[in-house]
Amino acid sequence: MPALGVGTNRWNANGSGRARLRDTLTAALDAGMGCFDTAEVYSAGRSEIALGEAARQDGRPVLLASKFAPYPHRVTAAQFSSALDKTLERLGRDSLDLYYLHFPYSPLGVGAWMRAMAGAVKAGKIRAVGISNCSVAQMRKAADVLARYDLPLAANQVQYSLLHRKPETDGVLDACRRMDVALVAYRPIGGGAIGAGSSMGPGRSALADTLRDVAAARSATPAQVALAWLLKRDDHVIPIPGATRPEHVRENSGALSLELSEDELAAVGRASAPAA
Repeated sequence: MPALGVGTNRWNANGSGRARLRDTLTAALDAGMGCFDTAEVYSAGRSEIALGEAARQDGRPVLLASKFAPYPHRVTAAQFSSALDKTLERLGRDSLDLYYLHFPYSPLGVGAWMRAMAGAVKAGKIRAVGISNCSVAQMRKAADVLARYDLPLAANQVQYSLLHRKPETDGVLDACRRMDVALVAYRPIGGGAIGAGSSMGPGRSALADTLRDVAAARSATPAQVALAWLLKRDDHVIPIPGATRPEHVRENSGALSLELSEDELAAVGRASAPAA
């Protein structure tokens, strides 16, 4: 996977926006951000449709990731296979590069869905298996089940940003390091709040000021600084900021070449640390 990807939870296939989304995908590929993340629940499947359409129109190789939602009424392997087939149909693909269990809350638990995932890998419908919103214990369970099929756990997608540093304290980041699992960070700029600065919430003035100062010194934007900080946390961290316009991905891609000093990284980290 590239070091930086694109989240598509706000993509849909309606109206004139299709051309803009196609241009967004093209800009992302031009910038080296060739991994796109979607899910069957995003815009009720329209995100997958829009992403698949844009990828076909561009024509270049792209890495596509989507997610299976283990709703309480989904309790069979046949339901899993049906959901995957519908995702592939919406994307216009025969196989998927990465398929996630969207959340761990299911009557069957994580293990049953990992067995279904292994079956899909064997059938050639997915290349790699991931989980999302999972704890360390759930990561271990998923990895243990997949290991029975000689498969690795590829990724755990969790929320991680300067505004949400829980993966550092709940053990998920450390587990990703030990298990060699990618930590795919969604909402890495707080859903755009970091870029907006003033909307980061109460008690965040120090962070806003620090990001603004570092950005000014580097001729960058606060969002670029926030992404660069995440990229330096660990090689296992892969942020996937959402983008619906070419200018969004062009700004985000600037983080790939932004080399912050140790002092700058430390200053940003201190400013974003939760109050004791």
